[in-house]
Amino acid sequence: PSIDAFLWEARHFLAWQLERCGVEGLMDLSIGDVDRYMDLRAPKLTRCSLKAVAERLRSLLRHLHITGRVTTDLSGHVIAPTLYAYEGVPSVLDRGQIAAVLESAKKDKTSAGLRDHAILQLLAAYGLRSGEIRHLRIEDIDWRTEAIHVRHYKTRATTFLPLLEPVGEAVLAYLRSGRPVTDAREIFIRTRAPYRKLDKLYSVVRRRLRDAGVQPPGKCGPHIFRHARAVEMLRAAVPQKVIGDLLGHRSTGSTAPYLKLATEDLRTVALDVPGMEVLA
Repeated sequence: PSIDAFLWEARHFLAWQLERCGVEGLMDLSIGDVDRYMDLRAPKLTRCSLKAVAERLRSLLRHLHITGRVTTDLSGHVIAPTLYAYEGVPSVLDRGQIAAVLESAKKDKTSAGLRDHAILQLLAAYGLRSGEIRHLRIEDIDWRTEAIHVRHYKTRATTFLPLLEPVGEAVLAYLRSGRPVTDAREIFIRTRAPYRKLDKLYSVVRRRLRDAGVQPPGKCGPHIFRHARAVEMLRAAVPQKVIGDLLGHRSTGSTAPYLKLATEDLRTVALDVPGMEVLA
């Protein structure tokens, strides 16, 4: 799990436990306490997200035991759902839906609209992660060579991508007419004081999808554009290694789940067998 996610979970769990039982209650932490916390977190999470919570909680409980803050190592008692290969891969947007979202956001000439349109262009063109966009700095765009320097914080790798014209135009419009005056070096800034980098993109993406009348099933965060970009490249016969490099994956195995989303391609190469039909 990422450091930020782990720290958030640790603070959330400890605050919950201390509020219930006080400082003394931490030393006597029980399996029942762990189960109650997981039950508390479960209703609003997908199975994949709940498994991630369990992994973070295990790490915290192991640390608390090693440092002598709890008497028993409860890390092995955290119950997490069993996941099957690639079950967490969501649906993707098609080209028409992406175009509709971009066009809808482009019509909004407010500061938030200019910012969100630039963010959506980056998501659609490159399939970047939310954190990669939020951490983009002004100096990461080389206007002279028309390139973008992307830091893949999840893998600690860096990539230089060509600055595509629609992306460059959208970012420039935001920098010129929408970005608040601030000392922050990140490109994308909150529209209200304090003027600092965005904390997350989920609400931005969800709002713009709704405004465009695009309602895909399942989760509707920034990753839905990432998945769409990956599938588009797979359908264009781009090698998995190249796709993985562009998306900042550690290995080609990280790209494999997107094959599940390219099922239309499998149907096009299916062989006709007498007496049997290819399922639509």
